[in-house]
Amino acid sequence: MSSAPSARILETKLSPPAFAATQVLRDAICERIAASAVKLVLVRAPAGFGKTTTMAQSRERIEARGIATAWITLDRADNDVSRFLAGLGEAVLRLGVEEPRARTPFDAVAALAAHDAPFVLFLDDFEGVQEPAVIGLVREIVEHLPRGGKLVIGSRGLPDLGVGRLRARGQLEEIDTDRLRFSLEETGAFFGLRPHAGDAAAQALPHELLAQLHRKTEGWIAAIWLASMALERHGSATGFVERFSGSDRAVADYLAEDVLAHQPAEMREFLLRTSILRQLDASVCQALNPRADSAAILERLAAANLFLTPVNGGADGDGAWRYHSLFADFLRAQLAREMPGEIARLHLAASGWYESQQRPVPAIDHAIEGGDHPHALTLLDSYAGRFLEQGRMRMLARWFSAIPEHQLREHPALQPIALWATCFTHGPWQAMQDRHDEAYEAGRLSLARLPTGLPFADSVLLNAMAHILAVRGDQHEAQRLLDAARRQQGSSTFNRMYTESLAGLFDLQEGRLRQATARFRMAVDATHAVSYNHSHGNAWAGVLYAGSVYESNQLLQAEHLLNVYLPLARDVGLPDHMILSHAMRSRIAFHAGDIDAAFQALTELEYLGHQRQLPRVVAGAKLERSRMLLLQGNGPAARDELARADDPALWAREKLQRLPAHELDYLTLARARWEIAFGDARAALDSIDAELHAALAVARLRRVLKLRLLRALALQRAGSLAEAIAEAAEVLKTASHEGYMRLILDEGPAAALLVQRFAHALHDSATARGSSDPILGEYVQRLLQAAGPMALPDGGEAENADAAGTDGLAASEPLTRKEIRVLQLLAEGYSNGAMAEKLFVSDSTVRTHLRNINMKLDAKSRTQAVAIARRLGVIR
Repeated sequence: MSSAPSARILETKLSPPAFAATQVLRDAICERIAASAVKLVLVRAPAGFGKTTTMAQSRERIEARGIATAWITLDRADNDVSRFLAGLGEAVLRLGVEEPRARTPFDAVAALAAHDAPFVLFLDDFEGVQEPAVIGLVREIVEHLPRGGKLVIGSRGLPDLGVGRLRARGQLEEIDTDRLRFSLEETGAFFGLRPHAGDAAAQALPHELLAQLHRKTEGWIAAIWLASMALERHGSATGFVERFSGSDRAVADYLAEDVLAHQPAEMREFLLRTSILRQLDASVCQALNPRADSAAILERLAAANLFLTPVNGGADGDGAWRYHSLFADFLRAQLAREMPGEIARLHLAASGWYESQQRPVPAIDHAIEGGDHPHALTLLDSYAGRFLEQGRMRMLARWFSAIPEHQLREHPALQPIALWATCFTHGPWQAMQDRHDEAYEAGRLSLARLPTGLPFADSVLLNAMAHILAVRGDQHEAQRLLDAARRQQGSSTFNRMYTESLAGLFDLQEGRLRQATARFRMAVDATHAVSYNHSHGNAWAGVLYAGSVYESNQLLQAEHLLNVYLPLARDVGLPDHMILSHAMRSRIAFHAGDIDAAFQALTELEYLGHQRQLPRVVAGAKLERSRMLLLQGNGPAARDELARADDPALWAREKLQRLPAHELDYLTLARARWEIAFGDARAALDSIDAELHAALAVARLRRVLKLRLLRALALQRAGSLAEAIAEAAEVLKTASHEGYMRLILDEGPAAALLVQRFAHALHDSATARGSSDPILGEYVQRLLQAAGPMALPDGGEAENADAAGTDGLAASEPLTRKEIRVLQLLAEGYSNGAMAEKLFVSDSTVRTHLRNINMKLDAKSRTQAVAIARRLGVIR
């Protein structure tokens, strides 16, 4: 009983509208869509311009050429990431992607990226998607489409998918309103295809009136369609076309009213009463029209091609339709004017029917829209826990926000779920805003009342208090509460996710990266179904898991995760997660040479901090910007950013707390880093030693690793190479067993040079002893490989970079202005692709410049070219 309705919903979402005899073939547009060699085709126009029809015709043309296609019609429910991914997973399977045989999660996004056969994925009604995480997923699909893949999106607005960059790269085809308007010829063809074209009224529209109607509608297909129905009633001799004027929404309302007025009473009542439905089939329509023969009416409407847009039926073969959006809007407004007292009863009838079909989402939707909040709460008592486990926070928050608070209080089991959903969608700035002391006092009193008989609420409290106590530094008590939460949570996978995430944070602070990564992955896995992978949309676990993946230097996978979880972290507003995710995105962009994107991520983070009045977020953005400027060699600007981040009250509080975002990035450490690079490295040692002593005292071993690395860098800068290598040896031995990579690599060329020097010492030591540590040796080589070629301070190249000296060299011929600009961008870390965008040239042109530069400077690598150019004074 319960599976059939959900299967039907999925089928209707995955099928384009059926072909109708009155459709005008849009050959030119369809050929443009089918033949374009781009990543994204954006079909964008207001309602009523034939986007869906054009896309459906394009799909048929593409399939006729032997290319696999899949279709998804999006709606408001797809703002839930889990719902969107369920539809996406099914669509991807229809492209011919094989589902994994093992019981492992199926990652539809990754499957698309890896699919080696040509395909086209259609996403219609994209304007209904507002959830940043879903948009982030689609952006990722676009970014990682394989060579033969293409995405066609239909939308009323401009989606936030980086279309500017795609346009600049020539990877975007835009089909806009002007292209979609009917030409005069297409308007004439449409009238020729009308079902009653043989009638005298239809034949009486001469060319002059046709041209006049086309001019007045400006090719707006919906208005032409409605006008054709009106003309069937009025005839062309009545002066209808002459009186008709304009092409805005009022025209559609006028035409719709004219058409509706000429329907029989039974048909008119049916149209109004069913206008509240998002999709029509005979059964649900009958529930709203018990005295009518709904199946017969739907067949008549479909046969006459009036009002309805057909959707392919489900497995049982029954027909399914929806009203044209413009006409549906008009009908609902008309229903409110003519039958205001019926609206609530209609919604409740629809709710009851959907409930009988075991379809709780539309049942709850209609119960709320019908004002029956008690019944909606009764349904939520049965289903809210399931939706919470699925991570459908936004849907739950929308429902709970529509229900009066006094009625919600009568359902105590729902109150913690409502609070949880609100916190994870509207953000903690509406709740605690980093006020851990106040939260502790409130939670301490609540702990005394456990157990309450509400397992979910008790588990939430235990988890939240464990987190607060961990921030306050009471690890022992925090661990005790986590153990209690594990015993309390029962079957709640959502609370299990929270518990394992917190346990992973404890592991990370104590230096156990491998165990922390396993816990974070377990936490993410706990809240997604087997039909999709780490994209379910839980920002709390997802950002932490992305961080551990980033630490192991799996940058592509980290970027994949951030595309999902950063928008959620930004939307929810968890301060630590906002800082961690934006800093990660900035670092990944910096590593790829996209300096503009790296700074943009930090600008967005700083703006969010100001907007939400979270000073710690603002300071986090400034610290990371200072680090990036330091790596670019801009000491004064880096120092200025540190000065702007200096909020004494903020950092005094941070010193007493354990905040994930500041475990490795806080003001004292950042100042020591600056002193090592540009100031007095010996003086920095005093500050580092004090911090090291404090971190060891409370077993913050991950922080200890970072501080010892900085200590080694300070000794290296001060010229104490033997001490520096000895200090580095202890860091690298510990880091090798846990797999730390970015903790070292993110300190830039100075750290890479230190690892290089340690590698020489390790090799010499192993040669002398006749043995070596294979784990440490392999780990050091991975670090050096990830660091890439490096320049030694004397201007030579490290051994792994095809060394060649630069003393006495001069350019064999002068560098052009463009070549000097390329060198400047190269020195700043830009990749070939990023330089091409910056200079508005192709990748091949950049490669030509680089070859010329290497030839003129007699350089054997990019890094050596930059080093020689600096020695010659060509760049700074």
